[in-house]
Amino acid sequence: MLSRFVRGAARSPRVYRRAFATVHNAGPLTEISTLSNGLTVATETHPHAQTATVGVWIDAGSRAETDKTNGTAHFLEHMAFKGTGKRSQHSLEVEVENIGAHLNAYTSREQTVYYAKAFSKDVPAAVDIISDILQNSKLEGGAIERERGVILREQEEVDKQLEEVVFDHLHAVAFQGQPLGRTILGPKKNILSIQRDDLSSYIKTNYTADRMVLVGTGGIDHASLVKLAEKHFSSLPVSANPIRLGSTTQSKPVFVGSEVRIRDDTSPTANIAIAVEGVGWSSPDYYPMMVMQSIFGNWDRSLGASNLLSSRLSHLLAENNLANSFMSFSTSYSDTGLWGIYLVSENLVNLDDLIHNTLKEWQRMSVAPTELEVERAKSQLKAGLLLSLDGTTAVAEDVGRQIVTTGQRQTPQQIENAVDSVTVEDIKRVAQKYLWDKDFALAATGSIEGLFDYNRIRSDMSSMVY
Repeated sequence: MLSRFVRGAARSPRVYRRAFATVHNAGPLTEISTLSNGLTVATETHPHAQTATVGVWIDAGSRAETDKTNGTAHFLEHMAFKGTGKRSQHSLEVEVENIGAHLNAYTSREQTVYYAKAFSKDVPAAVDIISDILQNSKLEGGAIERERGVILREQEEVDKQLEEVVFDHLHAVAFQGQPLGRTILGPKKNILSIQRDDLSSYIKTNYTADRMVLVGTGGIDHASLVKLAEKHFSSLPVSANPIRLGSTTQSKPVFVGSEVRIRDDTSPTANIAIAVEGVGWSSPDYYPMMVMQSIFGNWDRSLGASNLLSSRLSHLLAENNLANSFMSFSTSYSDTGLWGIYLVSENLVNLDDLIHNTLKEWQRMSVAPTELEVERAKSQLKAGLLLSLDGTTAVAEDVGRQIVTTGQRQTPQQIENAVDSVTVEDIKRVAQKYLWDKDFALAATGSIEGLFDYNRIRSDMSSMVY
């Protein structure tokens, strides 16, 4: 079965979908090798598994583009399934279906991923297919023109999803005029103008061995995958200035305290995202920020469980009917991040109370987080991370993402220990460092007439007394 998905993983930086594990035994080890051309091969073997996931994680996404080429990485991902020098689109689909495999791809702001899930005995065929579409896509003119319409329709569907729209706007204002602020799909004018040379140039610049990790999980043998890598990827070029995975050659983005508001009085809700500058994957404050995000958690009135949730914010908003739902997030990139909350409310006359109560809870973290809520948040975080590692594909996601972003993979036990080590004092420290009296980025759409102006909200970031 040949299938594709984009948006689920394009939003993958969202914290509640992080692919980590929390278990008390060490479990299978991640074995890592590096080929002579710099390609990293990483495996986590489960010898009794009958299936395996194998794929390539590339340290390049929409952040590697320019204003003119924004959308190229995502466009290229579409084109990878349209035929190679030795496989037509039809023969590719038939070959994948004949072995009962699932072939998928996605693009995010910092990564592009191609992977397949197949029976263990079919791993060599899966690696052959992935290497072919990565290195030998034909990028035919006719296929490019046909795909423009497909991507434009996809863009129309994304534009109907208010959460997606708000988060794209949030990135755009937080990282104004910088690569991280651009959308993954790119503007319509670029989708209509991207040509074969743009796609080829992106491949030449970014699809290099030193930027790639070949990952295998499940019923797979490390030495065998290394041999397959040598067979199929040894001719991959190396960057003119090779990079070390986990490092970055780009300048750190500048976070801009700013806002964008798109008012639509016909909308029944206000949809608001507020974020401060967060942390990158390798930051020593990564886990404290994750735990602090977990203290707030997520809440949806339609689930009818507000009185059972531990978050004080959920109680405040539910008891006063201030929101329909909220989702806290700690989104990390290689060298920066966004930490904040996404709120949806149909109580349009009390948006000021909604924001005030939310920010008051934020500021409370600087002075009075409780031992109980910190410990509970740690337990919930660990449980959520464990549940996210269900199956070989989820494990492959974890291995690939960690190695590309940090250059190594922490074991589940190491991650559990890191979460367990977070204290109340750590929460106070990171709250004072990242939340207290800090500029923020705001993106809002819908019926937002009642939303206070930026400076009024900004004053709430430092003027609350407990």
